[in-house]
Amino acid sequence: GADIAIEPVLALFEGETGYATPKVDVRGCVFHDGRLLLVRERSDGRWTLPGGWADVGESPAQSVAREVYEESGYRVRAAKLLAVYDRALHPHTPPYPYHIYKLFFRCDLEDPAPVAEQVSRTDHEISHVGFFAEDALPELSISRVTPEQIARMFAHSRHPGWPTDFD
Repeated sequence: GADIAIEPVLALFEGETGYATPKVDVRGCVFHDGRLLLVRERSDGRWTLPGGWADVGESPAQSVAREVYEESGYRVRAAKLLAVYDRALHPHTPPYPYHIYKLFFRCDLEDPAPVAEQVSRTDHEISHVGFFAEDALPELSISRVTPEQIARMFAHSRHPGWPTDFD
């Protein structure tokens, strides 16, 4: 074991009462030639923006870059926070037993190499990755992203000067 005095560690947590706080879900909006990167979830066979839970010890920008890479294989850099949504105020199904804030980031591809229309993945959560035009979207995973949110992200891509959306 480590030779660390326990008292300073206990003092850090003495005032902590376990107050519930929201979980943070990060979503990456990666556009290429006017098309948006989506990933197909193995769990429901539907499509969503790459993303997931932010990890302790990571900044939101680091979390979204990690999630996009893990789920799609594309290395990105978070460029702008597009939206902060309260999941409970949007028509996501099913409901979750805890509160969730959803952070949508515009992410820029670090490697502008040609991107495939759609590729298979061996990821345990994701089966396919693809770029989709706004008028040719696949069936969305509503527990993760809504059609209205996707439409808003396309609108943000057309209007890069817009401010961040928030609930």
